Amino acid sequence: MKQDDNEFMRHDLQLPELTARGMLLGAVLTVIFTASNVYLGLKVGLTFSSAIPAAVISMAVLKMAKDSNILENNMVQTQASAAGTLSAIIFIIPGMLMIGYWQDFAFWQTLLVSACGGCLGVLFTIPLRRAMVVHSDLAYPEGVAAAEILKVGSNAAAAPKQGSGLKEIMSGGIVAGLVALLSNGFQVLSGGLSLWFQVGRGMTQFPLGYSTALVGAGYLVGIASGLAMLVGILIAWAGFVPFYTMTGALPDGMTMQKFAGAVYQERVRLIGAGAMGVAAVWTLVMLARPVIEGVKESIASVRMPKEEQVRHRMDVDMSIKSIGWVFALTVAGLMAIFYAFVSPEGLPLTQNLTFVITGVGVAVLMGFFVAAACAYMAGLVGTSSSPISGIGILGIIVASLVMYALCTSFGIFDLPGGEKFATATAIFTTSIIMAIACISNDNMQDLKTGYLVGATPWRQQAALLLGCVVGAFAIAPVLNLLYEAYGFPGALPRPDMDPSQALAAPQAALMTTIAQGIFSSQLAWEYIYLGMGLGAMLVIVNQLLKRYTDNLSLPPLAVGMGIYLPPSLQTPLVIGAIMGYFLNKKLKSEKGEDGQKNGMRRGTLFASGLIVGESLVGVAIAALIVVSVTSGGSESPLALVGEEFADTAEMLGLAVFLATLAIFGKTVLGNKNN
Repeated sequence: MKQDDNEFMRHDLQLPELTARGMLLGAVLTVIFTASNVYLGLKVGLTFSSAIPAAVISMAVLKMAKDSNILENNMVQTQASAAGTLSAIIFIIPGMLMIGYWQDFAFWQTLLVSACGGCLGVLFTIPLRRAMVVHSDLAYPEGVAAAEILKVGSNAAAAPKQGSGLKEIMSGGIVAGLVALLSNGFQVLSGGLSLWFQVGRGMTQFPLGYSTALVGAGYLVGIASGLAMLVGILIAWAGFVPFYTMTGALPDGMTMQKFAGAVYQERVRLIGAGAMGVAAVWTLVMLARPVIEGVKESIASVRMPKEEQVRHRMDVDMSIKSIGWVFALTVAGLMAIFYAFVSPEGLPLTQNLTFVITGVGVAVLMGFFVAAACAYMAGLVGTSSSPISGIGILGIIVASLVMYALCTSFGIFDLPGGEKFATATAIFTTSIIMAIACISNDNMQDLKTGYLVGATPWRQQAALLLGCVVGAFAIAPVLNLLYEAYGFPGALPRPDMDPSQALAAPQAALMTTIAQGIFSSQLAWEYIYLGMGLGAMLVIVNQLLKRYTDNLSLPPLAVGMGIYLPPSLQTPLVIGAIMGYFLNKKLKSEKGEDGQKNGMRRGTLFASGLIVGESLVGVAIAALIVVSVTSGGSESPLALVGEEFADTAEMLGLAVFLATLAIFGKTVLGNKNN
């Protein structure tokens, strides 16, 4: 019998919602998705929304309990998705190793920054719930999709027809896991190919990465962002790299390929950074008015007399008293860990306290405004597409300028290692801002899901806080594991490691470069200024497209990322986005809107499985590498072939990559009956 969607929205509903078994399952999923997101974020600079796969897994597991229900499943996905998103703190914290301030990830400092910053992100978005979720027409794409999946799972009549979705997640995970094992582990498959071309006196390349996880990420990102990244790749590799290699002098003893690579690293990526910065500022400017209006409405609703406030179960947030206690506890935790961070430098107590109060103050104040902006951006474009990187760029600039003023007044730059200390404090401050921003971004999606399925807001907010704490425990160990196995650009744990195998950590590298440039006054600002001019042009083009066309857009932040990120990482993203677009059109023409909706749901789940499968195998292989190296073994303990197999591995990798695309397409299209 079909259940009424309104059944779970009654005020007098008495069903298990925030349960011990749900919290335990949520904790397990939290660790899994946190590890997956940390790996993906360090590799390509993207994280994915884990709400949908978490909801599917929760329904599959909890259906074994007779009294499980949609509200309990919603709490599990709320907890798991919050912690998965919290892992986006890796967009900045690896900078500590890149500048040589840390030799590994300090467990307690990473834990408390993640947990306390994440909890503040939850608290800051509570006053925004009514304005941005209840009284708003914002899309919240992941939140709405997760709600639909929960409704389907709770509907016994629809479940046999559409399936639980666990099959698609498992299929994607197995396919991607096997491919990752064959490429990263056994090394019988290559990770991609790169064709270099002479352009006049210069040179450029056409790369193709074989990552199945990035194909899945591209499918989730969508066609607009995918094409924008393609435009960015073309601007970088069909424009700037050939131009600079043709007009520049080839250094003695350097091949043209290496020169092109150096041009990209030292000039073109800074142009991309400038474009990303302008795009981020423009996004915040465009969001300022609706965010301010949302905050005003929330404040007005809190000030209403109690008798006028709606007291329905679905409209009860955490109490002001509870919010106050959690806020005080998290701020105290941040101040304690900030003091532990700066005190080893041996500065006078007054200077230490000034750094602590200023750093935490900047993070909390900026975090509040960032939380409102991120909450709105999540509703507008979704969690996965929200420009968190742009928030980080603004954060590192503000934090660096504040710390520059403090360090100058205290004479820190005259001390040995003063510049490194100043850079580290700016990165540490920004890491708190990023933790707040990431959770704010995710929190509203979860609250939207809860609103659509009948959840109690205060219980969801408690689950979000729990997710922040559990996820924070997983982040530092996974970061250390991946660092020891692969290293980061400019931060390799062992001298004999191959720099080309290092995890790119693109946002962390960019923000660290910006901070170092501000403190050393040696940043090549001319390329950033060029990028800023390009970013302004991209903003104008995007606005014109939106005004004079029906569906065309060119997100400037995605174009900036296309210029900045290594092209081998972006080509599978672009392929996934384009493939998703054409599959979507085919579904609509052959099976109508219902068939299109079902096919997109299968594609979303299969794509999520691809990401989780490759990421988890990547983490497992990292663990094996660390064990092998520490016991005196090889850095490729599972390798079955040597370097002479490289050409064959390249062709085999391409064949397997094309086969994976075919499997993906068949999964989305389904059979004739679905």
